[in-house]
Amino acid sequence: MYPVLVCASVAFSNITMNRIFFKAVFTLILSCACMYLSAQEKTNPWLQQLLESKASPLLQKVLNHPDSFQYQLIYTEINRDRKNRPHFKNHYLHVDPNRYYNPASTVKLPAALVALEKLNEIKGYAIDKYTPMLTDSSFSAQTTVLKDTSAEDAYPSTAQYIKKIFLVSDNDAYNRLYEFAGQQALNEKLWKKGYTNTRIVRRFVTMTEEENRHTNAIRFMKDGKLIYQQPAAYNAISFDYSKEEFVGKAHYNPYDSLIQSPMDFTRHNKLPLEDLQQMMQSVLFPESVPARQRFRLTDDDRHFLLRYMSELPSESRYPNYDTTAFFDSYTKFFLYKSGKQKPPTPIRIFNKPGWSYGYLTDAAYIVDFTNKVEFMLSAVIYVNRDGILNDDKYEYWETGYPFFKEVGEIMYTYDKNRKRKHPADLSDFKIAYDKK
Repeated sequence: MYPVLVCASVAFSNITMNRIFFKAVFTLILSCACMYLSAQEKTNPWLQQLLESKASPLLQKVLNHPDSFQYQLIYTEINRDRKNRPHFKNHYLHVDPNRYYNPASTVKLPAALVALEKLNEIKGYAIDKYTPMLTDSSFSAQTTVLKDTSAEDAYPSTAQYIKKIFLVSDNDAYNRLYEFAGQQALNEKLWKKGYTNTRIVRRFVTMTEEENRHTNAIRFMKDGKLIYQQPAAYNAISFDYSKEEFVGKAHYNPYDSLIQSPMDFTRHNKLPLEDLQQMMQSVLFPESVPARQRFRLTDDDRHFLLRYMSELPSESRYPNYDTTAFFDSYTKFFLYKSGKQKPPTPIRIFNKPGWSYGYLTDAAYIVDFTNKVEFMLSAVIYVNRDGILNDDKYEYWETGYPFFKEVGEIMYTYDKNRKRKHPADLSDFKIAYDKK
């Protein structure tokens, strides 16, 4: 009996050891997987410590709850060499391409860039961004545009749409550039430039997924004559919707019914903060990004973009805005948004913001011409205390805009006081605006 018991004991011991071994291996694999996933997030302790050391109680509350506020931040330090060439160093705080946020109006930036690039591809037809562009209706839910009373000549054009996109973040202007670019070409061009995590699949008007795949026929006119016609288009390519994206705990549907479940953003637009920052940098400093990531823009295109990225509503003639509604910091989140005040004269902000579903986003290049200060700042924050989407109860004014204002002030003060080996020549960014 004893030998049998010994053998059984040894067998039991081996089984136990095997279980311990496999459990240890599994734990190691799981730990590695967790480390890999966490490694997707980028955070520089220096940036976190700087903000925490200067933060007000409100900002400290936000910084202490990265999961609740889902904030991401990129500070881009710019240093010039003796030939005035800029060199960039990014500092990150909780930046993660896998963490979804709704990009809202920030997708208008790549739409404008692709539209300008497309114009340069068909310029053999004597078309440019100022050529009258008439949009026809070619599928269900589409609408026509034949006039634009905000334009000096009363005609719509790519230039006029881009002005409105940057001056006041006009939704219809974006829809028209989305239609001109075409859903398929818009995405394929961005993917080819390396923005493979970006996806733009929706207009800013109620449409089905199928209706958004169809884009309108468009006519370019000159002196009342047709000079180029773009037929209606349909996007047949598939998008990767395998990663599900749900936000909040409840939401109102289009029929104003409260649905007690998170809102599904799986098939919405997507634009990671790093992609947005890089697109902005590609316009501001084309030579600083790899050639494949640059957009095919003329020098005039670039200066046109810089002008309207930084022009204030009160400085615009066409369109001419009611500045009580469209105040000067209407699309300027960093530094000034919460007070509706006009930015000081030496400072200009070149940017594209977005706001929707409790998310606030801004990608900006901030310049102080007097003190020769320049840096980029990009951020997103989620402010939705009750967790219900589409109820129009978001803490934009209480928390969101103050977050951007204070972060902007802290980083501006830091950048202004840091030592630079070579002073920056910022004359390339000094622009004559419509009104002074």
